[in-house]
Amino acid sequence: MPVSGWSRRRFLGYAGAAAVAVHRPLAPAVAAAQARPLRMLTRAIPSSGEALPVVGVGTWLNFDVAPGSADYQRLPGVLDALFAAGGTVIDSSPMYRRAEQTTGELLAARTPRPPAFLATKVWTSGRDAGIAQMEQSFRLLRATRVDLMQVHNLLDWRTHLATLRQWKQQGRVRYIGITHYTASSYPEVEAVLKAEPLDFLQINYALDDRAAEQRVLPLARDRGVAVLVNMPFGGGGLLRRLRGRPLPGWAAEAGAVSWAQLALRFVLGHPAITCVIPGTGNPQYMAENAAAGAARPLTEAERRELVAVAG
Repeated sequence: MPVSGWSRRRFLGYAGAAAVAVHRPLAPAVAAAQARPLRMLTRAIPSSGEALPVVGVGTWLNFDVAPGSADYQRLPGVLDALFAAGGTVIDSSPMYRRAEQTTGELLAARTPRPPAFLATKVWTSGRDAGIAQMEQSFRLLRATRVDLMQVHNLLDWRTHLATLRQWKQQGRVRYIGITHYTASSYPEVEAVLKAEPLDFLQINYALDDRAAEQRVLPLARDRGVAVLVNMPFGGGGLLRRLRGRPLPGWAAEAGAVSWAQLALRFVLGHPAITCVIPGTGNPQYMAENAAAGAARPLTEAERRELVAVAG
């Protein structure tokens, strides 16, 4: 079962604040370069072959803000930075309170509406309740079709996957998947991956949270399931520990300007990963995250060095 909205919100709120603190201020030359970002790399969704940009944005906390607030007024710049870099993936959930509505408002305010890859979730029990919640997500997102609908934290997954298969056949959703964020649930995640044909898995994976490497990620790759990574900064503790440490000597040659970029590129270095979705409400951090998706892949030696540094 998923944790409550409040306890998860409080935990990730603390972690997210720590993660933001260790993005380094950008030097003027770097900031200017990221204002005209390189185009983001893409990876194929195995079930269709469609190319998906490798860095998106998560909406937890940062998009759950009131219209007119300073936080809300920064969000158009976040989407500007995402789209300018070639990113498209925006991930949300009914669990994230106002985030779906904010996302829909921001996209509807743009003419023409940008080509966002909209991902959201169903997070309730029962067929009728699931249908009602997903219909509400369509309304809040102001979308007639959702690119990816996921069963959030596997809650009543059998019931919801049956509905989603029908909706996929009808063209209401393009892809279906499941999500989780705790290693204790990996056995159930593996069981569903083995039992059900899925398009996507969303899972936690980070430089200091590599348990998914053992079984989940190889299984997803073997099953032809695309992988979205939530919590790519390990919940914030990783970046707190790295604060103040010098970047590796090879970082500049590799085009990395911060530990946050290196953390994202470590995750993208795993062959099973399709896209990372770090959350942010800061346009500069979005540009920095997106730039990590335009850089060359890290070598295995570089990835091993980062593991050693992370301890």
